[in-house]
Amino acid sequence: MENLSIFVNGKWVDSSSKNVIEVENPANKTIFGKVTAANEEDVNLAVKAAKDAFVDWKNTPIDKRIEYINKMIEYFEKNVDEIADIVVQELGSIRKITKQVHVIDYIEDAKNYVRLTKDKEMIEDNGEYKVYHEPVGVVACLTPWNFPFGQIEKKVIPALLMGNTIVLKPSQKTPFSSFYYARAAKYANLPAGVFNLITGRGAEVGNVLASHKDVDMVSFTGSTKGGIEVSKLALDSVKRLALELGGKSASILLEGYDYEKAIKKTLSAVYPNAGQACSSKTRLLAPRKDREKIEEIVIKVTKEYKHGNPDNPENDYGPVQSKDAFDKVMRYIELGKKESNLLYEGEWIEDDGYYIPPVVFTDVDNNSKIAQEEIFGPVECIIFYDTVEEAIEIANDSKYGLHGMVFGPDDEALRVAREIRTGQLQVNDGSRGHFAPFGGYKQSGIGREGGKYGLDEYTEIKTIFN
Repeated sequence: MENLSIFVNGKWVDSSSKNVIEVENPANKTIFGKVTAANEEDVNLAVKAAKDAFVDWKNTPIDKRIEYINKMIEYFEKNVDEIADIVVQELGSIRKITKQVHVIDYIEDAKNYVRLTKDKEMIEDNGEYKVYHEPVGVVACLTPWNFPFGQIEKKVIPALLMGNTIVLKPSQKTPFSSFYYARAAKYANLPAGVFNLITGRGAEVGNVLASHKDVDMVSFTGSTKGGIEVSKLALDSVKRLALELGGKSASILLEGYDYEKAIKKTLSAVYPNAGQACSSKTRLLAPRKDREKIEEIVIKVTKEYKHGNPDNPENDYGPVQSKDAFDKVMRYIELGKKESNLLYEGEWIEDDGYYIPPVVFTDVDNNSKIAQEEIFGPVECIIFYDTVEEAIEIANDSKYGLHGMVFGPDDEALRVAREIRTGQLQVNDGSRGHFAPFGGYKQSGIGREGGKYGLDEYTEIKTIFN
């Protein structure tokens, strides 16, 4: 599979770079595709196309913009199976859930953005003045590898609906999902320059976009370290920033709740996607008095998770995405064995992919590296507390603040949730959905994705007195 072109000004064009990036299938370590490693000249062309298209696009009536986006959604729906297959190959996600979790759920999210746009009040009349919600301008979308189709949707669709033009730079590790957005733009006859796609390395393309004088906003999802680097580049010209970064989310078990039910729900937010989600609940906070019981349940539930080949329907998660990811997780596992107590380590399988079994550490010190740093793999840390107030303190003792869970008697669980400094929490049976605002406190990011807040992220506020 090869795509050695970039999508600029409404058409596929050759890159001025002759360099390519090989894309690896993490399930078997084979190279299954190549894409262009674009350069600064390519970025300049894409940004110019987006800038030139901006005025006409922002003045396109919202109803017409919605028509274009609906056609893009139509294209996605026609190609769901094909998109899912690409995600399986480039990410290594389990085939049995990829179609729903990585593709269909995000198509439904795109439809929700359309519904919200229809109802959005773009002009507020306050008598003495009017407030106008206007597009920001040229938006550089820098997207991660762990949700290669979905994270693009979270940026591109609301940004386009609000009248912005786009230059998309997907992760170099999972670039093929992004091509469906360019193909959808062609299918929808999106005006030339409104959507542009550049493949390449972060240092050679992403950094150029983040610092480009004609880019008005940078929307980045990735590690906190990467977000800080992008922010520094963007702030040299005071660009708008939207950042969705790392997490080390806590799941708090309170006395008086069904521990097994809580642990099952917690671990269902750790092991799927091989632990490669910024919102993974990788710190399990539990009452010390029930340590033995909780450890038994964690082992029992963890043993139910099978890992291996993504095409095997009996498996629950596949490999981590790359050798870099594998090596990083392995370093943390070895570190955990030195600084904490290993409770459970699943069976290592002999295969060519980057497979890591579920690993659980117990009686973890919250000051340890495995409790404070984002591992991004199938690794859980159990941290015991003596009082509820101590549990709150431990949960908040993190540079991150992205997600969390609290399980306990309803009133007490809600009280605890209100004390946790994180952008999103689930309490007891509360289920998580794409339509709700998602984003973090502290070093987990700036801004929100999802729902009306995801639309607002891509608008400027103008006040006119008349």
